[in-house]
Amino acid sequence: EGCGDCGVQSNCLSIMPVETEFGRKRVINQSSCNKDYTCAKGFCPSFVVVNGGTLRKRAGVLHDAGSDALTARIDQLPLPAAHAWSGPYDLLVTGVGGTGIITVGALLAVAAHLEHKFSSVLDFMGFAQKGGAVLSFVRFAEQREHLNQVRIDTQQADAFLACDLVVGASNDALQTVRHGRTRILANIHETPIPESLRNPDADLHVEALLEKMRHAAGAEWVETFDAQELAEQFLGDTIVSNILAMGYAWQRGLIPLGLRAMIRAIELNEVAVDMNKMAFNLGRLAAADPQALNALRGAAAPAGRAGTTVDELIAHREAHLHAYQDAAYARRYRALVDRLRGAEQALSGAQDKLPLTEKVAFNFAKLMAYKDEYEVARLYTDGAFRKQLAAQFEGDYTLEFQMAPPLFSYVGRNGEAPRKIKCGPWMMSFLRVLARSRRLRGTCLDVFGKTAERRMERSLIDRYESRMMELLPQITRSNIAVAIEIAAIPERIRGFGYVKTISLGQAQEREMELLHRFDPIRYPKPPAGKTASAESGNRVRSISRPREEADARG
Repeated sequence: EGCGDCGVQSNCLSIMPVETEFGRKRVINQSSCNKDYTCAKGFCPSFVVVNGGTLRKRAGVLHDAGSDALTARIDQLPLPAAHAWSGPYDLLVTGVGGTGIITVGALLAVAAHLEHKFSSVLDFMGFAQKGGAVLSFVRFAEQREHLNQVRIDTQQADAFLACDLVVGASNDALQTVRHGRTRILANIHETPIPESLRNPDADLHVEALLEKMRHAAGAEWVETFDAQELAEQFLGDTIVSNILAMGYAWQRGLIPLGLRAMIRAIELNEVAVDMNKMAFNLGRLAAADPQALNALRGAAAPAGRAGTTVDELIAHREAHLHAYQDAAYARRYRALVDRLRGAEQALSGAQDKLPLTEKVAFNFAKLMAYKDEYEVARLYTDGAFRKQLAAQFEGDYTLEFQMAPPLFSYVGRNGEAPRKIKCGPWMMSFLRVLARSRRLRGTCLDVFGKTAERRMERSLIDRYESRMMELLPQITRSNIAVAIEIAAIPERIRGFGYVKTISLGQAQEREMELLHRFDPIRYPKPPAGKTASAESGNRVRSISRPREEADARG
């Protein structure tokens, strides 16, 4: 659901945001997960414990497409221009703790030693060795006396490898940069920050961070790439992304050391030598011959996700709702979307760029495809989950499902959250039966649909449909921007159980504010402290909030 409750419970940065055709969701980065499993306390049925299995090493594109030709191409790569030193050479490496930034500095120092050069490495890790900001000051010199200090002085960096944008754009890092001198290589991959644990929609503002770097060094002195994307797609593991970045920086001439010394330093480290050497060389190839990588990427490219035009979005959601329930359910969705589309086209004269229609198409489908017991069962048994599981794990393993369906979950006392139920491998057989029973949804035989939470979810569909039809004749060029915001309100309604109840109240507060802006006369401003959540929140009495939420609200 993208509610972020797993991040709230665990405070773990291994819970990564992932953009999907259904919006931003969450995925666990198995490469960096520290296995404390507190994320499973998140009130969500998507957590499955794999007992007895081991992580499968993903081969990536290099394995799928064959690496012989790639190896030959790497051997033919040109070497960067040799450095002529008149004094020390200063390189700043920044990133996030626990991802190998310290290792990069150590490898560079070993490589310098192998070339009979002098070096110093000063690492600043703060108080958080994993997940915190790390700055590694690496200095090289031909003569020992040139290294009179270990820290890079203000505006004295010759090169800057920013393996993380947030740390790279910090004042501590940028104070070493001189305009027109320091060459910056920035990894634009969005690594989660603590703010993303509190705010599921947190935005790193990548362009703003890059603009800070360009302002400090000069636009032509800043180059960008995505190390994690390359590492995951071509090698199957992001753990080597910073070694890949080091190879990219070396090929671009930011590291004044020889190739033989760099490779030998990786070998002497004696940790995943073959994979790290391949990552380093992959970084070199990405810097020198990106067309070769694009050719490989095209040869093993996965099937694309749902289209991004309005027509493609509508068709995708209509098909999804047909699979979710039936053809009649999908026709109900299409009827509302077509009404809004016709009105917006008449108002704007546009045929393709229809932001209101797009918001309604996205959000009405979101409300209609609420994840009840039948839908959770369908998502687990339609084959996609098994395929994903087989791609991630191997060995003789069993599954344990952790769920809290409203009909069976135990609601704790004193405002405690409902407890999850642990179900063994037998649960998969039950889920298959349940998925085939989805036609019972909304009928008198739907025992799950009688709970307060399911009644609330069905009422939200009716309410949204009525609201859009109510606003339709009032939409003008002057208020359509507010109408688009109103149509997007369901994006704020996320989660399950008490998490959804809380987000619903907040969403309805926002809806009342927007309705007042849309038409102040028809929709008076609500009195301070009164929210729309009372309208439907009272119908969800069986869904408790956790004790800390109750305490926070007095």
